[in-house]
Amino acid sequence: MKMIGVRAMLLGALLAFGGADAALAHHSFGAEFDQDNPVVLDGTVTRFEWSNPHSKIHLDVVNPKTGQREHWRIEGGAPSALLRRGWTRESLPAGTHIVVKAFRAWDDDTRASAAEISFPNGARMSLGNPQAESAQAAAARRHRP
Repeated sequence: MKMIGVRAMLLGALLAFGGADAALAHHSFGAEFDQDNPVVLDGTVTRFEWSNPHSKIHLDVVNPKTGQREHWRIEGGAPSALLRRGWTRESLPAGTHIVVKAFRAWDDDTRASAAEISFPNGARMSLGNPQAESAQAAAARRHRP
């Protein structure tokens, strides 16, 4: 019971001191994205947002089923996680062609949480998103022959 009181007090302090936006904006992977709904997106970067709590890649993709162009928002890790993996603000300029392995949002909107991206030259990079990386590893284990 004491722990609930401490948590309530900390949440109250966070809200009182202007942290409400950050607290409400941040979410868990499972609440937002479906680990059983992987998607591979082949497209062109239109914008890369270097922001907290998550970076975002805006990607134009041609839907192979409909032939229609779709605009996707791909969530990655925080800038601090990206820096540790060798990323900079300039790592994904507009016009860059990439393939993203990700997990689609529960609401089937054109949003996803990325585990990994690859470039035409074969290079692969993590997007510093540990929950998506864990989901990708779990999916790989389930689909092993």
